[in-house]
Amino acid sequence: MKIDGRSLAHETLETIRQMAVRRVNEGEPPSEVIESYGFCRTTIYRWLRKSRRGGEEALKARKATGRPPLLSDRQKAAVARWITGKDPRQYGFDFGLWTRKIVAALIEKRFGVRLSVTAVGRLLAELGITPQKPLRRAYERDPEAVERWMKEEYPRIRKRAKRRGADIFFLDEVGVRSDSALGRTWAPKGHTPVVATSGQRQSVNAISALTPRGAFWYEVYGGRLNATKFIELLKNFLRRRRRPVMLVLDRHPAHVAKAIATFVQSQRGRLELHFLPGYAPDLNPDEFVWKHLKTHGLAKRPLTRNESLRARIENDLEAIKQNVSLIRSFFHAPSVAYVLD
Repeated sequence: MKIDGRSLAHETLETIRQMAVRRVNEGEPPSEVIESYGFCRTTIYRWLRKSRRGGEEALKARKATGRPPLLSDRQKAAVARWITGKDPRQYGFDFGLWTRKIVAALIEKRFGVRLSVTAVGRLLAELGITPQKPLRRAYERDPEAVERWMKEEYPRIRKRAKRRGADIFFLDEVGVRSDSALGRTWAPKGHTPVVATSGQRQSVNAISALTPRGAFWYEVYGGRLNATKFIELLKNFLRRRRRPVMLVLDRHPAHVAKAIATFVQSQRGRLELHFLPGYAPDLNPDEFVWKHLKTHGLAKRPLTRNESLRARIENDLEAIKQNVSLIRSFFHAPSVAYVLD
């Protein structure tokens, strides 16, 4: 039975070549030597010619050069610049997300080089570009206001809190439904998996506030959030707090209502509200509480029959409250690391 040398490791082939040539040089017939290794009879003569021309060095394994790249290093760098921080619509495509097919089309358009989808995938991996789920950014977002908040306004709030001996809390609300999307699971190809869950549709609202030191407050409530409800929630939040609170939150209509301003004034310095720039939820660490709640809660552990959604959310939030290191980790995400600077 003949052996296909391509199935062997390069190091193994190198050793066989060197041993075979050495045996022939010591007087053994070439045909017998190569037969003992199970290779084709003519192979030994190719090895002997290489040995005569370049010695044993010529028998060593060499890394295959492979097909020459179709794109130069400069062109590859251009591809990285196209993708980083931009989307295909800026180059005339009608799709807002990068795909390998779109990258291939743009390369052909700009450089006249046709690459397969697989080749584009290898190129992107070489450039350190990986498929990722994008964050949403509203057109109405004001980058200058965001920059000003991070470098001027929040540092001023922090200095004021230190001077007053106050705690800075970041606050946000969320609505949770029992029929929210499930996470991913594994199943045979072509057979969509089925996960048993409750058919009862339930929904609750929750509010939470947290600090970089790991303090955490939450409440689960029903009904819509309006000024009256928000005042009730603020009273519950302030109950038994000895230090003044500086609350950072978004500009939800219930947060900026006149009744809220009146309530804050009635607290005589116990409470201050500071508002984030518009359309910038990523600046609020409390957003990561809800992301964690949904990703590790209902997405992975759907409600069972007759299970209460409210009880589940309360249990999940209580678990977060008891995990101080988890709460602190929400402040280490790149978008909110300015809080710790």
